Amino acid sequence: MELDCGTCKIRSWQREDARSLVRHANNTEIGRRLRDRFPHPYTADDARKWLSHVASSDPEVDFAIVFAGEAVGGIGFTLGSDVERHSAEVGYWLGEALWGCGIATAALRASTRWAITAFDLRRVFAVPFSDNLASMRVLEKAGFVKEGVMRCAAVKNGQFKDQVLYAFVTVPCR
Repeated sequence: MELDCGTCKIRSWQREDARSLVRHANNTEIGRRLRDRFPHPYTADDARKWLSHVASSDPEVDFAIVFAGEAVGGIGFTLGSDVERHSAEVGYWLGEALWGCGIATAALRASTRWAITAFDLRRVFAVPFSDNLASMRVLEKAGFVKEGVMRCAAVKNGQFKDQVLYAFVTVPCR
């Protein structure tokens, strides 16, 4: 898969992305904003395992965010099942050197549209930690709507944290 987002591209991960993946992902500021399954420190072995995992995924749901020919972040979808089969959670991260450049918003906007079509989705949602104001702003600029706060919904670094529920819905439910 490859999408042109204007300021960046979204494409399938490639084995050649390992070096840039480690360079951009191995950052305390990124690690503290993501789920625990995103390791910190982020090592070459972590990159190798990730790239092997995504190469064997079917359907493909995890992608590289590419800027100036280099993988500088990632975006992916966790597809719902059963009664939530037309929903997916989106997660994303971007190397700190590129924060504030509109890249995350462009990537989120384009990949959400793509996923809605590719997976017949009606709802795409995200649950950033409540102290991640920049991510909430990205979601809002990409057309997601804040639906509420899930109090003490997560534990990160030994502390309970609120998460904020944002969603992009394609059709009214009523």
